[in-house]
Amino acid sequence: MIQERYLRPQVEQDLRRKMVFVAGPRQVGKTTMARSLPRADEGYLNWDVAEHRERILKRELPIGPLWIFDEIHKYRSWRNYLKGIYDGRPRGQEILVTGSARLDFYRFSGDSLQGRYHMLRLHPLSVAELDIRSSEDLEQLLTLGGFPEPFYGGSEVESRRWSRAYRNLLIREELVELERVQDLGNLELLVLRLPGLVGSPLSVNALREDLRLSHKTVDNWLRILERLYAIFRLPPFGAPGIRALKKARKHYHFDWSLVPDIAARFENLVASHLLKWVHFRQDTEGLDLELRYFRDAEGREVDFVVVERGSPVLMVDCKRSDAKVDRSLRYLKRRFRDCPAWQVSATGRKDVQTPEGIRISPAVTLLETLT
Repeated sequence: MIQERYLRPQVEQDLRRKMVFVAGPRQVGKTTMARSLPRADEGYLNWDVAEHRERILKRELPIGPLWIFDEIHKYRSWRNYLKGIYDGRPRGQEILVTGSARLDFYRFSGDSLQGRYHMLRLHPLSVAELDIRSSEDLEQLLTLGGFPEPFYGGSEVESRRWSRAYRNLLIREELVELERVQDLGNLELLVLRLPGLVGSPLSVNALREDLRLSHKTVDNWLRILERLYAIFRLPPFGAPGIRALKKARKHYHFDWSLVPDIAARFENLVASHLLKWVHFRQDTEGLDLELRYFRDAEGREVDFVVVERGSPVLMVDCKRSDAKVDRSLRYLKRRFRDCPAWQVSATGRKDVQTPEGIRISPAVTLLETLT
């Protein structure tokens, strides 16, 4: 049985106040969650369905307490349309908008919807959401990925087939509808190249040389993939007195099952869990959190640093199995003694705390707290 998604209570709460936008990767479960709401099917309209699109354009909206507009961001004038619908809605009418692209980006042009909506981002399944308690169950999530269809299908072969079809759908349909990209062949080569580069700072210049394209083109394509929730990039963390790298970003995939190297895939899984936690707290509590990584001029590196208003509030370093505390994590912990620091492993069993306050544990121990 597929369980209720973690965002649903917040969606129901926010609908009583304003419009609610739910964005996130394609096939992450936005439509399923939306249609699980009471009387949702009566008010559901999908821009990709010709009959529904005609009703939207004619403003022949359903009778019922909730209107759901799915993929309406593909309509050029969707911002003005929703503004008019919201301002003229019947008393008590609830409006939910779902989309498989960054609605916060695609709203920037045209009339502002500021003050009329709450934005929530739905992420793939995670350890806390699935109530995973063992490293064995974590291994299944690592292998199958966090998207509902391949995960609940339970087959590694079917998961690979799903990922291939998903990539084609994203590039050949979703991207074409929202972005002006003519060289789809080279963009697809970029998408195929990226999973093998997870875990290291991403060099746009190296990609430019590899694909024989301009720096501007490759950088623009990476931004497009971010807007479509294919990848996310993390900037480096710097602080006074630390010679940190300033520009180089690391990137990760929402579908971590694509990453071929198992250690890099595990790092990607942890990155996805931390980003989900950060986004949830941003969206529901208004906290000024960011997910970053640390790397300095001396080559010291810590995989993840969660930052609030410029100060680190959580450090996490990833290992495939039990290992001694990494010297880079020790260095950063000495600089920020009050910040919790974790070294987590995918298959390790050790669960201890060092004298300087670094927790060494199986990854599940930390990830199950990220709710």
